[in-house]
Amino acid sequence: MRNFGWAAAAVALTLGACGTQADNETENDGETLTIYSARHYDSDYALYEAFERDTGIKVNVVEAEGDLLIERVKADGERSAADVIFTVDAGRLWRADEEGLFAPLDSALLNERVPANFRHPDGHWYGIATRARVIVYAEDRVDAAQLTGYASLADPQFEGRVCARSSGNIYNISLLAALVERWGETEAEEWARGVAANFARDPVGGDSDQIKAVKAGECDVALVNHYYLARMMVDENEDVSGVKVAWPQADGGVHVNISGGGVAKDAPNPELARQFLEYAMSDASQRLFADLTGEYPVVSSVTYTNPALAEMGEFDTDPLSVNVYGVNQGVAQQIFDRVGWQ
Repeated sequence: MRNFGWAAAAVALTLGACGTQADNETENDGETLTIYSARHYDSDYALYEAFERDTGIKVNVVEAEGDLLIERVKADGERSAADVIFTVDAGRLWRADEEGLFAPLDSALLNERVPANFRHPDGHWYGIATRARVIVYAEDRVDAAQLTGYASLADPQFEGRVCARSSGNIYNISLLAALVERWGETEAEEWARGVAANFARDPVGGDSDQIKAVKAGECDVALVNHYYLARMMVDENEDVSGVKVAWPQADGGVHVNISGGGVAKDAPNPELARQFLEYAMSDASQRLFADLTGEYPVVSSVTYTNPALAEMGEFDTDPLSVNVYGVNQGVAQQIFDRVGWQ
């Protein structure tokens, strides 16, 4: 992975920092844009660098994990330096919006470039990149024809062969929230119970760990976000040969989520925030997310040159509004608890 200078400049938060202004944050002076971000990818650092170069506006970045970021902005309240809030997963964007952390933004450019199902109905936040929740499998132990949709993971033929992250992971919560909307609560619960019954081991680790477990033979199939495998495919230090993607597009299409952001409610520089979000929708900016991070551009017309994404091929997406992932997340977590998905 390329290492931009921005990686060192970003300010990492800890829980103890909540409620106070970090001493090394840059004071907003009208020409400094402050971004609070739960993302830590090279694509983002390249985007900040390009925005500074093209506009002359300084970018100050404060980084934290998703839920901690929301708590930080809440704690700072009107004193917050945040102009833009970036986070991963529509479920977290929904949580932040429920806390009143976003200001509505009416941007004709954003409304034109970002599909309606990848943005808040009232413009409180917008997707900047997309990621698919997919099934990866060992091609020497699994016939791809057996993996047609998410329902396949609950099939008894995969008993003792499935790996997944914990039920508390927002990616899994959002997937189940989408399935609740698609299938109804009863069928979604039956699915979750069936998947949990097929676990090869208790849920542990992140998406990369699930991929490594398939490679190592600890399980035969796993549920992950596509870009984890895409990045490992082009990393010379990783060996994921024989691990392939199955697009679970039966019964409604592949579950697609977003990373996204919006203008902070108490943004000192809301117009700079608007300018940045619109800049992130240019073809050149969108291409960064695919080529450097392995995500898909939220603007579907944008072309890119990532060989891993090309190898993975095309798929049909679920057209469901990602806002539903937040609306249904409480039901999803209750289902996980009832079925014993740890």
